[in-house]
Amino acid sequence: MDKLIKLALNTLPRKHLIRLSYLFRKISQYTNRGNNVECPVCGSHYRNFLSYGYAVTRKNALCPKCLSLERHRLVWLFLQRKTAFFTQSLQLLHVAPEQPFEERFRKMENVEYTTADLESPLADYKCDVQEMPFEENSFDMVICNHVLEHVDDDTRAMSEILRVLKPGGMAILLVPLDTTRETTYEDARITSPKQRAKHFGQYDHQRIYGLDFPVRLKQIGFDVPEVNFLDELTPDEKQYYAMPAFELMYGYTKPLTPRQLLMD
Repeated sequence: MDKLIKLALNTLPRKHLIRLSYLFRKISQYTNRGNNVECPVCGSHYRNFLSYGYAVTRKNALCPKCLSLERHRLVWLFLQRKTAFFTQSLQLLHVAPEQPFEERFRKMENVEYTTADLESPLADYKCDVQEMPFEENSFDMVICNHVLEHVDDDTRAMSEILRVLKPGGMAILLVPLDTTRETTYEDARITSPKQRAKHFGQYDHQRIYGLDFPVRLKQIGFDVPEVNFLDELTPDEKQYYAMPAFELMYGYTKPLTPRQLLMD
């Protein structure tokens, strides 16, 4: 099954992957039954999660039932423990909606849920994150995970997310990271899928982020918390929920009052 997952990821367009995943879940959720790991998103228990990855295969990554990955489980715990997301009335924009979240968020009575994406069949609005059709200060929260590495101009996309957030609103923005890099690496001359996979880790990525990712967001105008949520989890929790080895899990916020943006 691991080889089948990798083959599908590297050959099928994302919109087809999403449609195929519904059939996959009907079969896969009955594999690996056990109690070594728990998915906090759907509450299922397994001996271990399935492997997943485009180039490098990660063991114990994919929940067979809801298809959550390490980052989804981390975000879910963050929402549970650090926010009032499940109790407070709010307007949420979900860019490139992820299945483990989308089907649950739509059922939440306290959330006015809006999705946006260029291609996804799950999207309410077909639009580019670099130019969204929403009014300024429209949303209490924006979730946009593993999207910014795909766009031509990530600075423009970050600015758009900040624009549509209400003052005091929060954005959850996760990206693939190369922890050996202090700064983000991008090169507009690299355009072929093969070369992008070699340089940026995946055939459709346009950059690989370094540890400066929060600084880049701060330069756009976001407030960046001091503590990475992943660091607050115990070693036992990280193992039980199969957390990522490293992730910059912050709730980036829009200042309540305008301020001059930082300059390079």
